[in-house]
Parts: sequence; C-alpha cells; structure tokens
Amino acid sequence: MSEYKFPTEIIDLPSEGKVYPKESPLSSGKLELKYMTTREEDILMSENLIKKGVVIDKLLDSLIVTKGVKQEDLILGDKNAVLVASRILAYGPEYTVEVTNPNDIDEKIEHTFDLSQCPFKELSKKVDYSDNSFDFTTPVGKNKLKFKLLTGADETLIEKDIKQSSKFGVSSDISTRLRYTVTEVDGESKQNIINEFTQNLLARDSVALRNYIRDIAPDIDLTSEVEIGGEAVDVSIPLTVEFFWPSSV
Repeated sequence: MSEYKFPTEIIDLPSEGKVYPKESPLSSGKLELKYMTTREEDILMSENLIKKGVVIDKLLDSLIVTKGVKQEDLILGDKNAVLVASRILAYGPEYTVEVTNPNDIDEKIEHTFDLSQCPFKELSKKVDYSDNSFDFTTPVGKNKLKFKLLTGADETLIEKDIKQSSKFGVSSDISTRLRYTVTEVDGESKQNIINEFTQNLLARDSVALRNYIRDIAPDIDLTSEVEIGGEAVDVSIPLTVEFFWPSSV
C-alpha cells in the first residue's frame, strides 16, 4: 500500500503481469486503485468527455495510483478487470440490470449480479505469455504468424482508424484490428506486408486466429448463470450506463 491521501486497494490482474516488460510496474500482476471520490463522479458527469467517448478512460486514469501506469498501458483483458474492480470499490459489488433470455429475446427480467464473483479466465499452461508475443499458424494458408494482445492505446488508434474508414462508407473493423494485432507474417515484420496480409486473409484463417486469441487472452469472465422463465441460462453481464451510473445511488 503506497502513501496516498485517499483509501486504496491492491487488485490482481488476469494476466498475472506476464505479458508486460519486466521493468514495467504491471509485471507484478497487481495494480493499486483508489476509491472513487466526487472528483471521479464529476468526470463521469462530464458531457464533453461522454461525447468524445473517453469518459471511462479518463475515469480509470484518475483512479490508478500505481506510478508510471495509465489505462492505455493495460491489455484489454486487464483493463476490463480494472473497470470491474473500480466499480466495486465505488458502489459495491451488486449490479442490478435488465437481462434478456438468450433462448427467447422477448423474455427479459431484472437481475442483480454480484460482480465480486466474476472469476478470471485461467491462463493456458501451453502458452508462453512473456513479451506479449504469440505464435499461430493459419490452418488453411499455413502462414506462420506472430501477434500481440491489444492494449488500451491500440484500441484508441483502432477506433480512430475505423471511424475514418466509415466516413468513406468502408467497414474495416476486422481487418483493422488484425492489422494492429499481427506483428509478423512468415518472418516479415514490415508494416506494408502486414497490411496486405490482414486485408486479404482467408475468412477461415481469420476466424481461427480470432478464436485462438479469444481463447488464450487473459480476461475477467463476465458471464453468469441466471434463472429466467424457470430455466437456468448463461448470460453475458450487460455493461449498460448504469454500470457506473447506478440509478439507486
């Protein structure tokens, strides 16, 4: 616990710090967060930040106490866990929201989730997470790839690129994300080669790569079993505006 004028908590990261450089404070697998104050509530209420789509990023940067760390440094799975931990510290683990039956979209109920019971995904024992560099061979094209797990900084750049493409009526969500994810193709790391490859990747290879990334990526499991209509179903916990703006608070 560092010396800080507000109460803080040390939280664990799903990655256990394995994907970060050894010199990074994040390599410890832990992060120090402060409890939310009225200053952070002001951030959440900022119409300007909301319109810009950066309100959550500004909030997390305000809450992170660990020196030398910002939300953009975190891989997305760790960032998700920090988001949940921040909400728990601010308003408690209970999160009441409307959920939809995945087997009947017309059936909805209000349910209270206990966010403190959301587990981390178990890291694969077959994968070396060091240096945030991973190997994958495409099943059809047999291309040998290296890729990384995206960070908050990558996500910001991706969103800008996708927004720019949409101005010209072009949908580039998948290829843009892969362009930032893939770091090497058959031994070549030049960006123009990566760009060409990710824009023309076979659909089967694209799905296989994205599924593999999803399977190995550290993250917090935001699914829960809920009883709807007399049956137990697995639902994804919806992160609505009430996640940080609870109506009961």
